[in-house]
Amino acid sequence: MSMHITYYFSQVSPWSYLGHAKIGEIASRYDATIDYVPVTLSAVFPRTGGLPLPKRAPERQAYRMAELKRWPQLRGVPLNVEPRHFPTDDRPAARLVLTAKAQGHDIAQLSLAILRACWHEERDVGDLATLGEIATAFGLDGPALLEASEAETGQKRLDDACEQAITAGCFGAPWYDVDGEPFWGQDRLELVEKKLAGEL
Repeated sequence: MSMHITYYFSQVSPWSYLGHAKIGEIASRYDATIDYVPVTLSAVFPRTGGLPLPKRAPERQAYRMAELKRWPQLRGVPLNVEPRHFPTDDRPAARLVLTAKAQGHDIAQLSLAILRACWHEERDVGDLATLGEIATAFGLDGPALLEASEAETGQKRLDDACEQAITAGCFGAPWYDVDGEPFWGQDRLELVEKKLAGEL
């Protein structure tokens, strides 16, 4: 029987970006399914003890930067450690992607394009016009999708996604729930693979 992964991520998290393609590759190797669930850390952190980056101790910020310089080469993912448009609001992108998902679209590649726009292409994914351009480039109706995502139902989808994540124990991104077993961070992907292989 194939296993199921619920993948919670932020559309402006560098760690989500670094692991996004790899979780798809791993799941494909083991015929596992993935439910992609974008959330906003502005809702998750206050309820789970997390702090936004500017409020973290200098030592924590320095170590984060050291790790950001190590992992791109290991993952084979191009990443600018200090992009022009970060920090930026992850809520508009999450609402957009959740709305696309609700409309039946496969959001894996759309989400990756948004992450890449922030961390490699120097684009502001908190900007609605930018998000519309990215969606349109994927063959979607960007303006219509934005209009739907910015309506009350779009915010409710995001609220529900965050509540689902917190109920699952999520306190950061990316978060991989493999048939009820949690793994936090893209640096746990090798453990996720072992779980799927039946070695954990």
